Amino acid sequence: QVQLVESGGGLVQAGGSLRLSCAASGTIFSINDMGWYRQAPGQQRELVAVIISDGGTTYADSVKGRFTISRDNAKKTVYLQMNSLKLDDTALYYCKMNVRRNILFPPTDYWGQGTQVTVSA
Repeated sequence: QVQLVESGGGLVQAGGSLRLSCAASGTIFSINDMGWYRQAPGQQRELVAVIISDGGTTYADSVKGRFTISRDNAKKTVYLQMNSLKLDDTALYYCKMNVRRNILFPPTDYWGQGTQVTVSA
């Protein structure tokens, strides 16, 4: 099995910064896309940022210029550096990885358990 463990969430004042991490463990042959999603109370889960295997990135318009996604393939870890945080960034942040466990089988999406980010005024 594959487990994703997130860390780095917390309470921060508006304008502040946080860095989220998500590390994968288990039987892993390769990891394709790595991404961060978030879900605020009463809202649907939305894409925040994705980084593909060659390092290409995609960001939600709402976080462009403020958030940076990166990955360390050797550590099987994805990061999200969040700067200039706003009240609207308050949400439960989830990481997702598209993992191939075995060369014989297709890759599968795995999700972390979520880490809370709360931005206060």
